[in-house]
Amino acid sequence: MNYPVLLTLHLFAALFFVGTVFFEVLMLEGVRKHVPRDVMRTMETAIGNRARRIMPWVLLVLYGAGLGMAWYHRAALAHPLDSSFGLLLTIKIVLALSVFGHFLAAMTLHRKGKLRSIHFKYIHISVFCHMIGIVLLAKGMFYLHW
Repeated sequence: MNYPVLLTLHLFAALFFVGTVFFEVLMLEGVRKHVPRDVMRTMETAIGNRARRIMPWVLLVLYGAGLGMAWYHRAALAHPLDSSFGLLLTIKIVLALSVFGHFLAAMTLHRKGKLRSIHFKYIHISVFCHMIGIVLLAKGMFYLHW
């Protein structure tokens, strides 16, 4: 698949994923104190069920396209300390792998029936922070040089 197609798929999947995380962290957490606990639990359950149906496909596109783009930049990744681009891309990939680990941890906790609101909250805040870093690195790779 050619690079512009991979980039477009990656960007749309990233928009979907990052948008969902931003909504959950910035909107839902702000609403929590104004909504009765049972209503909030119902909303979390409904959003979680929907996310579990859609997010695996979004992540498949996101990481699949990312893998294809990484292959395109394999020379820079082979020697990440030789360029600012290679180093920033490597850090971005490490953060992306950590996000995927968070996703797997959440799915494992859910399947075992151990995913609680506190886990939900901390996983989302951590992923939110990772996503901010990934977005900044994605832009910085093309504009920061040393």
